[in-house]
Amino acid sequence: MFGENYDVIVVGGGHAGAEAAAAAANMGSKTLLVTMNLQTIGQMSCNPAMGGIAKGQIVREIDALGGYSGIVTDKSAIQFKMLNKSKGPAMWSPRAQNDRMRFAEEWRLALENTPNVDFYQEMVSGLLVEKGKIVGVQTSLGIPIKGKAVVLTNGTFLNGLIHIGEKQFGGGRSGEKAATGITEQLTSLGFESGRMKTGTPPRVDGRSLDYSKMILQPGDATPEKFSYTPTETLKVQRDCHMTHTSKLVHDLLREGFDRSPMFNGRIQSIGPRYCPSIEDKINRFADKDSHQMFIEPEGWNTVEVYVNGFSTSLPEDVQFKALRSVVGFEKVKFFRPGYAIEYDYFPPTQLKHTLETKLIDNLYFAGQINGTTGYEEAASQGLMAGINAHLKINKKEPFILQRDEAYIGVLIDDLITKGTEEPYRMFTSRAEYRTLLRQDNADLRLTPKGYDLGLASKERLTRMEEKLNKSNQFVKFFKDTSVLPKDINPILESVDSNTVTQSDKMFKAFSRPKVTMEHMLQLDVVSNFVETNELDREILEQTEVQVKYAGYIAKEKLNADKLHRLESVKIPTNFDYSKLKSLSFEAREKLSHIQPVTISQASRISGVTPSDISVLLVFLGR
Repeated sequence: MFGENYDVIVVGGGHAGAEAAAAAANMGSKTLLVTMNLQTIGQMSCNPAMGGIAKGQIVREIDALGGYSGIVTDKSAIQFKMLNKSKGPAMWSPRAQNDRMRFAEEWRLALENTPNVDFYQEMVSGLLVEKGKIVGVQTSLGIPIKGKAVVLTNGTFLNGLIHIGEKQFGGGRSGEKAATGITEQLTSLGFESGRMKTGTPPRVDGRSLDYSKMILQPGDATPEKFSYTPTETLKVQRDCHMTHTSKLVHDLLREGFDRSPMFNGRIQSIGPRYCPSIEDKINRFADKDSHQMFIEPEGWNTVEVYVNGFSTSLPEDVQFKALRSVVGFEKVKFFRPGYAIEYDYFPPTQLKHTLETKLIDNLYFAGQINGTTGYEEAASQGLMAGINAHLKINKKEPFILQRDEAYIGVLIDDLITKGTEEPYRMFTSRAEYRTLLRQDNADLRLTPKGYDLGLASKERLTRMEEKLNKSNQFVKFFKDTSVLPKDINPILESVDSNTVTQSDKMFKAFSRPKVTMEHMLQLDVVSNFVETNELDREILEQTEVQVKYAGYIAKEKLNADKLHRLESVKIPTNFDYSKLKSLSFEAREKLSHIQPVTISQASRISGVTPSDISVLLVFLGR
């Protein structure tokens, strides 16, 4: 069946696997996507949404590089919101509700229309390794498939164990069996593995809910989109709703705590800190009598509803009884109960920044196998693993994003350098250069890189260059054009800002905290410039950010330049830290384990102090 060798074999068809296959294939590698079920490619296993705080920035970055997640999201969106608009632009985060069935369908069609991608439905039960190098995979039917590089994106399927109350059964997702064999082989080859947990809420029948008792949660009045390509914006949106738990609901849930796998010792592994189950919230925040629940439709036409905020592994009878006491849920009917799932992962300190394993050449890990949680985090790793697998087998330089270049760079550096003992999810607070890494400029940061890789098209690059040129021209217009007091003072008075007595450059007035682009467009000279140069909303937004946050942006660029100076100081491969007795014992131990590539990476390892870095710099002659 598989007489010829593949360049890249991707194991798993979730968000990481789909992006990995697309990237490798679009760069020219003959790619095979092997998955246990071809009907669940791109499946949204948990909530029917993409983006959110920091996650939305990641989707924009994937799109800017030439990945598919942003396009698929736009094609299947049913609602769009820009979160954190009341805060500065570094915090603005796009989020879309999606039609779950259409999302998976769009992913499947996108991959089927990608040249160089072959598909095969079966479980991969082992890896073919020769002399420390991957040479292919073996399926559960005993079929060997040869490949130059392999990307593992197994999600929650590696020895997956589903928990509902005191019941437990093997599975990688509801209704799907677990994957076996790979963990055992990898540990026999010297890899360290661990267990993690995640969970999901019940799915219910929307026809049984009373939305009149809930709080309406509509999308933005003027919705945007994720992709920088000309995908369509939403003309019509579906509403979400919000309700709350209560003391009664909490008391009913507590009645089942003795049968909860979280509290009776059946689940030993650690779950996501920032997406806790309802029983965990009740236990950790005992002083709170109420928690928010967001009621999210699963699609345009389906009646199935996702109960966001009610993730649980309590017995199904307890779930049902408690949920019927929630306002609006008095007559609720279940489609399926919530559950928790435990699965194997491999601490990511065993990887290089390319996501290639340190132990086996040409073997890459991406997604939840690395201890992350979230579609967006998984998709970005898949993209980077697919890119680097193609580059490695073609003897080209690796593609690594730095911390000041992308949230993707922050994500991977955190995983490789610090590791994680709980499911890792991205937040804006994790990025020290978040003013540079905004959602509005992901194309300016990354599309040229995507174009150089052969992923982003010439049309994308041209569109990005036009946006950059027009926004730069508009910023220059504000710097070069003066405004008279009689024209600008009415605007300043309207926002309670001090008036001026003489003419000055518009840039200065626009830089004031309460003055917005909307205010500046009240000036005829500004509105005429916009109309003459055909500037769209995206360029107006980009210009406003560049004007109002110029000082912050310049400061972060300066700090990033300092980081790059340390990045340029390379540490020799397999450096023997044991001979540097001036290093602390903890530093020697952690540096030897992680084997950082640069001084900058070494400085970010937990337990490595500034004095340890000074010792290294002296030894390296710096």
